Amino acid sequence: MPLRPRSLAVLVLLSVLAALAAELTLLSGRGASAAPLAFRKTVVVRGLDSPVDVASTPTRPATLYVVEQRGTIRVVVRGKLQPGFFLDIRSLVQSGGEQGLLGLVFDPRYSSNRFVYVNYTDTRGNTRVVRYRTDGTRVLPATARELLEVDQPYSNHNGGDLVFGPDGGLYIGMGDGGSAGDPRGYAQDPSSLLGKMLRLDVRRPGSRPVIVAGGLRNPWRYSFDRKTGDLYIGDVGQNEVEEVDVRPRGTTDLVNYGWNLYEGTQGFSDNPQGPGRLVFPVFEYHHVSGNCTVMGGFAYRGAALAAERGRYVFGDFCSGRIWSFRLVGGKATAVRVEPFRIPGLTLFGESAAGELYAVASNGVLYRLS
Repeated sequence: MPLRPRSLAVLVLLSVLAALAAELTLLSGRGASAAPLAFRKTVVVRGLDSPVDVASTPTRPATLYVVEQRGTIRVVVRGKLQPGFFLDIRSLVQSGGEQGLLGLVFDPRYSSNRFVYVNYTDTRGNTRVVRYRTDGTRVLPATARELLEVDQPYSNHNGGDLVFGPDGGLYIGMGDGGSAGDPRGYAQDPSSLLGKMLRLDVRRPGSRPVIVAGGLRNPWRYSFDRKTGDLYIGDVGQNEVEEVDVRPRGTTDLVNYGWNLYEGTQGFSDNPQGPGRLVFPVFEYHHVSGNCTVMGGFAYRGAALAAERGRYVFGDFCSGRIWSFRLVGGKATAVRVEPFRIPGLTLFGESAAGELYAVASNGVLYRLS
């Protein structure tokens, strides 16, 4: 079983201690006035049905597209929820628990090709990534083209996010197949797409996904910093530890984030390590104070809070706690607990202008500003 370098362990320990110190300061009532530029939440709309993703496109900068787990996509224009659906594939989707319509992304060339991509679990529970064309207002169901299907042995750990990288590739984060503890060892198995970060070249018809990282348990969610190109991954833990991993722009070798040999930086099993350079989290936190499941976020690049640009914002589903930090030299620095919570937080979203949003399981869409 590979051992972690001691110096790296010390750095991660320091980041965890910094996070705890920030949280204790805030909980003791001394943090709010010390951070006047901290993010705040504002309700945008209510009445969504189990929202699990928020997408946008520069083609319609005042519009947000909210994915509902049941298999529908709603449209929000200038803070108003529109009637009807951008897409309704409820008949194709198995929804409930961790299954459903889970991801949406617009093609970088959407203004000319009108392509959108969705990630969902089908009626057999398997992952499907499908491309559609729109008419600019609604998705055209007859244009569906399947790009990827991955069998899922269990109902949980489906990943589900879709993002385009600065290299133009479509990145697809796959969970380890589910159950608990990765019983079939998929995350370290190079012959399986489960437990991996995949890159798909959508410009080449019939191309197969390439594994760019392994050792993931359930990446929920991940995003590229639109300025630096670094990939941030929120990977959900098993029993004790939640983690944020980073794949810096320019990384060309295969990396391995350690699951199920490690949960965060803690040893979990003595199974053999699969291929790839072992990489540990830049930030981790434990299941204390109601924490249970990391919700990966975004590096803020909006205009509303210029002083906060570059801070990576993420949170926890159970506690609703929100953190942010700056990545400096590959380390999480200036860790901060934000002065609000979002109970039932399911994910973060980013507008075309780089402003941040969040949604909760109770159907509320928030803006963070």
